[in-house]
Amino acid sequence: MKIFNLRNKALSLIAILSISATANAQKSANKNLGYNISPVNIQDVKITDAFWLPIIKKVQEKTIEYAIHKCEEEGRMDNFLIAGGKMKGEVKGQMPFDDTDVYKIIEGASNTLISEPNPKLEQLLDKLIDIIKVGQEKDGYLTTWRTINPAKPPCTWVPVIEGKRWESLQISHELYNSGHLIEAAVVHYKATGKKNFLDIAIKNANLLIFTFGDKPNQVHGVPGHQIVETGLVQLYQITGDKQYLTLAKYFLDNRGNPKNHKLYGTYAQDDIPIIQQKEAVGHAVRAVYMYAGMTDIAAIYNDKDYLNAVNNLWSNMANKKMYITGGIGARHDGEAFGDNYELPNLTAYNETCAAIGDVYWNHRLFNLSGDVKYFDVIERSMYNGLISGLSLDGEKFFYPNALESDGVFQSNRGSCTRQSWFDCSCCPTNLIRFIPSIPGLIYSTSKNVLYVNLYASNNAKVSLDKTELEIAQQTNYPWDGKVAVTVSPKKEAEFTIKLRIPGWARNEVLPGDLYSYKTTSTSKVTVTIDGKPFEEKQDNGYITITKKWKKGETIKLDFPMEVKEVVTNAKVEGNNGKVALEYGPIVYAIEGIDNPTDFDKITINANDKFKVTKEANLLEGVNTIQTEKFKAIPYYSWSNRGVGKMKVWIDLK
Repeated sequence: MKIFNLRNKALSLIAILSISATANAQKSANKNLGYNISPVNIQDVKITDAFWLPIIKKVQEKTIEYAIHKCEEEGRMDNFLIAGGKMKGEVKGQMPFDDTDVYKIIEGASNTLISEPNPKLEQLLDKLIDIIKVGQEKDGYLTTWRTINPAKPPCTWVPVIEGKRWESLQISHELYNSGHLIEAAVVHYKATGKKNFLDIAIKNANLLIFTFGDKPNQVHGVPGHQIVETGLVQLYQITGDKQYLTLAKYFLDNRGNPKNHKLYGTYAQDDIPIIQQKEAVGHAVRAVYMYAGMTDIAAIYNDKDYLNAVNNLWSNMANKKMYITGGIGARHDGEAFGDNYELPNLTAYNETCAAIGDVYWNHRLFNLSGDVKYFDVIERSMYNGLISGLSLDGEKFFYPNALESDGVFQSNRGSCTRQSWFDCSCCPTNLIRFIPSIPGLIYSTSKNVLYVNLYASNNAKVSLDKTELEIAQQTNYPWDGKVAVTVSPKKEAEFTIKLRIPGWARNEVLPGDLYSYKTTSTSKVTVTIDGKPFEEKQDNGYITITKKWKKGETIKLDFPMEVKEVVTNAKVEGNNGKVALEYGPIVYAIEGIDNPTDFDKITINANDKFKVTKEANLLEGVNTIQTEKFKAIPYYSWSNRGVGKMKVWIDLK
């Protein structure tokens, strides 16, 4: 069943008209959720960046099409048709959440439409949505494997008791499927203004409202795998129906409540009530999705107990359980967080989905607080342990992201290198879901304040309380620390711009004492406005400029980049006596293909001189770090040239 041709990007009158519908849908979606800060929408930020634009375009033009082919090959679309009686057969695939691969592709493609109208892509999504609709039961239920044959899940680890809905919530993924369905439908509505997908999601969500709760005739339980909570909040955001919000809070309030259901344990963060949780434990993806939902509730209800809990959980994770690449989840067993300071390298798990979920969570925490530390984590994840999940050709993927390889241990679910697909393909489709949304992370606003969160060449339109403006960045970041920011208000006006000083430029690897730079840099950030020096005074990690702005004024920033050696807290035993190298926001690794002689004997000593070299023809153009003994490449780019050895942490001699 071939249903697509993505290559044609010709705009038509229909596409141009759809821009108006998109804008209206976005405006209707922007109900106040209690957050103090709002992101500037994807549609208002046009990326021109030499680093991020090729990655985004690769996903939009290649990876989406590739993933649809894979979903067709493995029967993801067929399952909806079989469930709806349009095809005969048994469930295809091996996971109870295979439906979500299709939803995540639609979400990523919808974010693509928000950036740039594309009639062919929009028509493709309509076809996919029509297929999904076939699989939905009359009352709104939508998990295809169970509709096809409730007695025969696609995997042996989903138990069948009586074959009833919701009977194995801990592992059936029925509510997980609903969560991704709802989130994708909300983004599709924002992108197109159409309700064809949203109506499917609302019908499903209304079934959940009817089914779950404290009433005697309702199911008392919570999801095994969290995400429906954030989906329900987003549905509340665009509909204003508080029933969705109430159900999201019900699911969170009753986690760890033995009076509500038989507890699932620490693996699913269901051992104690969430407001009592202080340590990040269990399945890392489940955890960060739950923490994102908790942050939504903290914001909307101004709930201090929820806020205190997410702050405690974030501090534990960032200070004791985060890899230098921003990755989280140390253990293959349970795809889980390890103990405090348990951060192995060869066997590190660092699921790509966990890095993506952590960005979603940190973005919410920033929107609630404005604290610079959350974008320090986002930047570290994005440039390192997140995009490492995608190959340079856009068609191979890391599920886990190890920090060391001996070329033998198969860290990537049976492989030493990236794979073309997985029986559990959550990570490839999550990359598709996330990467087209990157423009929406760059800027934020609060009243008459504009936050510049990330540095990438772009042109954006921004509305503050008292003025509208255009802003443009020109930069070669992350390879160079020079950034030009041109500000053009519609008319002369006073407002504040807060420009984030990256953590690495503040001599801070991550908040806390988990990592530190071996030597404190004395280089200073410099700032000019139209060529005149601006006395830079750090304002909690920002350069804050409040003035009356005129059209075309240019702020020039220079974040001095130099090779930095990172050391770890001594409690991380595997990294004692070792250093990692950074240049700007990029973490580096040595790879066997560049260092074929005595790889395991490579060391760094105090006399080594580091040379940074731009290599335009290597790995699609990177800066390498070289000494007389070795060459290091950006960590995200490793394993694009075959199987071999790699390490981030190098022995210090």
